[in-house]
Amino acid sequence: MSRHSARFTITPPATTAPDAGPPPLAPQKRILTALLISQVLSGAGLAAGVTVGALLSQDMLGGTALAGLPSALLTAGSALAAVAVGRISQARGRRPGLATGYLVGAIGSAGVIAATLIDNPLLLFPSLFLYGAGTAANLQARYAGADLAAPSRRARAVSTVLVATTLGGVAGPNLAAPAGQFAAVLGLPRLSGLFLVSGTAYALAALVLLLWLRPDPLLLARTLHSEQQAAEAGSAAAAAVEPSSAATGRRPGLALGVLVMVLTQLVMVAVMTMTPVHMHAHGQGTAASGLVIGLHVGAMYLPSPLTGWLVDRYGRSAIATAAGLTLLASGVLAATAPGDSVPLLALALILLGVGWNFGLVSGTTLITDAVPLATRAKTQGLVDVAVAIAGATGGLASGLVVAAAGYSLLAIAGGALALAVLPAILATARKR
Repeated sequence: MSRHSARFTITPPATTAPDAGPPPLAPQKRILTALLISQVLSGAGLAAGVTVGALLSQDMLGGTALAGLPSALLTAGSALAAVAVGRISQARGRRPGLATGYLVGAIGSAGVIAATLIDNPLLLFPSLFLYGAGTAANLQARYAGADLAAPSRRARAVSTVLVATTLGGVAGPNLAAPAGQFAAVLGLPRLSGLFLVSGTAYALAALVLLLWLRPDPLLLARTLHSEQQAAEAGSAAAAAVEPSSAATGRRPGLALGVLVMVLTQLVMVAVMTMTPVHMHAHGQGTAASGLVIGLHVGAMYLPSPLTGWLVDRYGRSAIATAAGLTLLASGVLAATAPGDSVPLLALALILLGVGWNFGLVSGTTLITDAVPLATRAKTQGLVDVAVAIAGATGGLASGLVVAAAGYSLLAIAGGALALAVLPAILATARKR
């Protein structure tokens, strides 16, 4: 395995510059600082849809069969927003692209609050669709952290941005009870309280990026790349190397990165979405499910620095393999844990988050390695569309599976599906 995994750490071709040298230190520090602040805020914004989205649908529709629909809608909205954010970033830079995603997410949060106030699912569902744009922006911020990173530190740059989501992501679900009380004081339904938090958090994240994400990392990377190309214009060796690396070094890594992220997202969303519903069916309250989801979200992001180091040290394929195995362990534990056992379900959801983190960091690094700067943001947006569609599929299918066969079957099937990354890793290693 070490022989195969080492092949995923090769230096990308020159077109992915500024890989040839270290990034400018001062701009990279400013960029990462702005991204870290915005990620803390937007992490809190992620909480509402995960924690109470399914419960809102269950209350309005009177059953669990479509309890996964909110998750499907917000991830479908994330898919559409990923395209828009990617295209805006490609044309104008990361700053306007990410800020637009957060502002649309804030508008969606306001729509959800209005829908709960008038008890109207016809307004709730399109509002959740818009709310998903905040998720798209939160995820695409990881690419901004890697724009100026050298290949040997690329996974750690991705991880630095991801880990900042932990603070808001853990705090957000645990604000369910106090946010509900605050909503009641305002005359709003208690379940809408977290969407008040989300809307405010997304709006503040957009403001931080608009004011402080300067210079724009993608635009600066292009400038440095252009300067490098000009310096190498007369080099026959560089001209000879480029076609070969473009033909042989990118496609396998790109396809594997997409597959790893798609499978881990599908499994994670499916199991996560129905866990609060499963707990409520066994007598657990919002505080207990909020605690479990908070620990899960923390596990999604908190291991990021370690994961980034592992990816850079041991290779992309090794950590992608670990993702599949960890998700399998999570599924087995969730399927066998008693429905009223908060500690065991919390442990299962922690493993679910860690497996997702392994898949996201290794997959993101594979994709960034494989795609040149000229098309990077656009391609990354399209990749995140596939990831969001996988999440939407998992969210929608989860309610149907639980209604037909129960939560245990959903969890064990998800864990088994995650193992599909293993043959793909072996096939890609053979190609390389």
